[in-house]
Amino acid sequence: MEDAVLNDPKSSDQALLVKVAGKDSQALADLYDRYAPPALALAGRILGDRSEAEDVLQIVFTRVWQEAGRYDPARGSPAAWLLSWVRNGAIDRLRRREALQRATLHSVDHAPGGHDESHGHDASTEERERLAKAIAALPADQRQAIELAYFEGLSQTQIAQRLGEPLGTIKTRVRLGMIKLRQALPALSGEAD
Repeated sequence: MEDAVLNDPKSSDQALLVKVAGKDSQALADLYDRYAPPALALAGRILGDRSEAEDVLQIVFTRVWQEAGRYDPARGSPAAWLLSWVRNGAIDRLRRREALQRATLHSVDHAPGGHDESHGHDASTEERERLAKAIAALPADQRQAIELAYFEGLSQTQIAQRLGEPLGTIKTRVRLGMIKLRQALPALSGEAD
């Protein structure tokens, strides 16, 4: 029976979503097995980063688990419903990444004075590049938590709820990310030699 469900995409996708809405974890696993490859490919094309694409996929399937009962067949197929979440999630993440880069550039441009311009190059450009590299070097989960906190203004409790993670995990990610940024950027944090 299980193989028959997986081999008939049109009817089985809706049946799987009904089971997922009833909190059937095997149905979610079956849906994941079916749609993870194209969903990961879609998110990867949009983001250009496999790790971030995997994060989007995790968020989307967590959301499917939580909201499968809200699927409306009149609005499209289960595949279209799920892949639109992947597309939107990847685009949102891309926008956050770009906002982070813009904010990084803006914050470095407006950093306190004291730049030594006597070496023939713009120190703020160097700082901006170092800051962008430091943020990009953070593990994806730490970068995501910091982005949500500082660029979307979410509290750590709200971040935990959005990501479906324990509050303690989010607090640790933000703290570790900020420590790594301070270590990578001592001049910007006022800890220069």
